[in-house]
Amino acid sequence: MKKNKILNRFYLLVITLCCFTSCLKWAARADKKLPDETALLKTYHYSGKVIIIGAGASGLAAAKVLEKNNVDYKVLEATNRYGGRLKKDTILADFPIDIGAEWLHSAPITLNKLKGKYGDEIDEELIPYHLDCTAIWNGTEYKVNSSWQNDFRYNFLPESKFKNTTWYDFVNENIAKTVLQNIHYNSPVVSIDYSNNKVSVITTDGTTYEADRILVTVPIGVLKSEKISFIPEIKQERKDAIDEITFHPGFKVVMKFSDKFYPDAIECEVDNGEKGYYDIAFGKETQDNILGFLCTGDETQKYYDLNSNEQIIDSLISELDQIFDGKASANYSGEYILENWGQYEFALGTWTQAFQEKKSNLKILNQSLDQKVYFAGEINDPYKQMGVPGAILSGYYSIDKLLTDQ
Repeated sequence: MKKNKILNRFYLLVITLCCFTSCLKWAARADKKLPDETALLKTYHYSGKVIIIGAGASGLAAAKVLEKNNVDYKVLEATNRYGGRLKKDTILADFPIDIGAEWLHSAPITLNKLKGKYGDEIDEELIPYHLDCTAIWNGTEYKVNSSWQNDFRYNFLPESKFKNTTWYDFVNENIAKTVLQNIHYNSPVVSIDYSNNKVSVITTDGTTYEADRILVTVPIGVLKSEKISFIPEIKQERKDAIDEITFHPGFKVVMKFSDKFYPDAIECEVDNGEKGYYDIAFGKETQDNILGFLCTGDETQKYYDLNSNEQIIDSLISELDQIFDGKASANYSGEYILENWGQYEFALGTWTQAFQEKKSNLKILNQSLDQKVYFAGEINDPYKQMGVPGAILSGYYSIDKLLTDQ
């Protein structure tokens, strides 16, 4: 116990020193790195045709800029819906649940930047994600964290969540709704030929589209899989940069219980990636008890090795029973949602954290291909945000380059 106290104090000292030396200026700490104005607030005069590949957060953001400036464009989306890894559910509980991205890791003022609003007052009602009761589980021992640990965690990374809405709602209302008419669904891209004056894009059904410039916003997992071929072939240094980006496999589970027998969050010790349970209803105005589970990295494989989603759920309930003396089985409603990003062919992973990657790789990934093919996505965010804000800001950043490169 004494050793743990000494280590905790040591880590606190190290992190404090890092904060004072500005080496941890990312996410909520990176508000000073936000742009004074984004492409959404600029005016462009571009007469060419643009194709955006992917209708996730970054693709939709770029499309809104093109729509605002009357640029000829279309969005090719591989699936039958827009939003990418953003999803919501309104059936399981009496409040909307983020099935995709859930947290706002950035400073709240970032929301205004994302939707092009001036000033410091935000419209959205947020829940400060300052947890009261958390614990650690190592597979055999369950240990409740102290209040100072919970306080420190929030002060170190002051996250928040939407109180009555979701990330999907935010993007839908502030970005997506003006560009929906230009999205072509069920159009997975398999080839991009930028060897001629015009760029040719071919989808799985053999349809060919042409444009002067294109913006690729697919997840880095899709680029890693090489499901999209480039003509000419991309250089080896770009291939290497793509391969070196960490993009863990993983999935998210949402489960409903009749009683809240669990704390606000349980961090599970793993060697690689993340694993944990958390109260999705934290801070919400609800009578429902909704527990979330996130797993990324190597730990994911043991769940993938099971034969069905039902067996994954059974495994989670069993683990919770082990921690809480059978209370999970006694209170489980049998209702759940499982979102498996790691094995979904149009994601092939969870999320990236650009601030943890090599600057040299990020620089390469933000370079265009012959000023014809540009890239956007959370890994392309130059403003050191995380998650959805990073993806949206990268869409604005990259479409600005696409429209102004000479």
